[in-house]
Amino acid sequence: MPERTPAPVERALPTDEARELLALVRDIARREIAPTAAEEEDAGHFPRELFTLLSVSGLLGLPYGSRYGGGDQPYEVYLQVLEELAAVRLTVGLGVSVHTLATYPLAAHGTEEQRAAHLPGMLGGGLLGAYCLSEPSSGSDAAALRTRAVRDGEEWVISGTKAWTTHGGIADFYTVMARTGGEGAGGITVFLVPGDADGLAAAPPERKMGLKGSPTAQLHFDGVRIPDARRLGDEGQGFAIALAALDSGRLGIAACAVGLAQAALDEAVAYAARRRQFGRRLADFQGLRFLLADMATRVESGRALYLAAARLRDAGRPFARQAAMAKLHCTDAAMQVTTDAVQVLGGYGYTADFPVERYLREAKALQIVEGTNQIQRMVIARHLLGPTH
Repeated sequence: MPERTPAPVERALPTDEARELLALVRDIARREIAPTAAEEEDAGHFPRELFTLLSVSGLLGLPYGSRYGGGDQPYEVYLQVLEELAAVRLTVGLGVSVHTLATYPLAAHGTEEQRAAHLPGMLGGGLLGAYCLSEPSSGSDAAALRTRAVRDGEEWVISGTKAWTTHGGIADFYTVMARTGGEGAGGITVFLVPGDADGLAAAPPERKMGLKGSPTAQLHFDGVRIPDARRLGDEGQGFAIALAALDSGRLGIAACAVGLAQAALDEAVAYAARRRQFGRRLADFQGLRFLLADMATRVESGRALYLAAARLRDAGRPFARQAAMAKLHCTDAAMQVTTDAVQVLGGYGYTADFPVERYLREAKALQIVEGTNQIQRMVIARHLLGPTH
C-alpha cells in the first residue's frame, strides 16, 4: 500500500521564515521521500542522493551559523524539521540528526581555521557525517572506550574498532572519540577523520529488525594517520565534548520519535474512519476512540516536552536534564503509539501491506540509540539527587 503523507501538524513557529522552511520540508517530503519510502526501506537502500538534495537545500546545517553555510535556525525550528522528515521516513530524519550530531564538535569546539576549512562542506557542500563513540565492549559505559590515538610528531595514529556507527562505511567524515591518555573520561580526545583515510575500513552493515535503509556498521581503524590540525578541542576534553553533543543529539532523537508516532497515529485514525465492523465504523466504538485519544495525547505531550527543552537550549540555559526527559518520554511514547497503531489495524497492521508494522520495528531502535532509556533515567536521577555513592 503506498505511503500516505502525514496530515499537517498545527505548529507555533517563531518567524515567517520558519513557516516557509517547514512548508519547503513538507514539499520535499511529499515529492522526494514519501513515494519510495516503503520500497527503499524493504530493499535496505540508503537514499544518498536525497541527502545531497537536503544539503543543497540548506537542511543539513540548520542549527549552525550562516557564516559557514548554516541556516542560523534555533533548535526549536530545526527539531520540527526533523520531526517532519521522520514522519515520512525515519531513515531520513535520523540521518539528518546524526549528521548534525557529528558536526557539533567542530562547530562548537573547533578553531576558526578548522571551521573555515571543514564546516562549509559539512553544512552545504554535500558531505555526510557519522559519530563514533560506542565500541563493541563500551556502549552505555562510553568512558571505557579503547580505541587509541598515539601522537607521532605532528600526526596522530588511531587504532581500534568503533561499533553501532550510523552511516558507517558511507560517511564522508567521522567524528571519532579516541583515548590519548589514561583510563577514564579524562583520557579521551576528539578527532575529525576523513571517510577515505588510509587504514579505515567498515565491516558489513548490521542486519537490523528496522531502519534497514540506514546503514549501521563497525569501523576498523588500523593505524589511521591524521594531522594534529584535525584534533578538535584540547587533549583530554573529548568526553565532555561527546556528552555535550549527545545532549543536543537526544533532542534530535526525541523529535524523530514524535514524527514516527505522528505517522502511526495518522495511519490509525485514517483506518478507523474507513474500516467498518458490525455495521459501524471502527471510529464509532468508544473503546477505540479512547485508544486513539491516548495515542494523540502521547504525541502532543512528547512534542511539547522536546520543544520546551529546545527553547531552554536556544536561550543558553542548562537543558541536559530536559533533553534526557524528552528522549525518554518521546521514544517510549513512540513505542506505545506504534504498538497501538498495529492493534487498531488488527491483522492488517501485522502485514507489510501497511506501514505501521515498519513504524513499530523502527520505534524500538529509538529507545536504544544515543543512550538507552535506562541511561536517560540515570541522567535524570543524577540531576535530581546527585551522583550515587
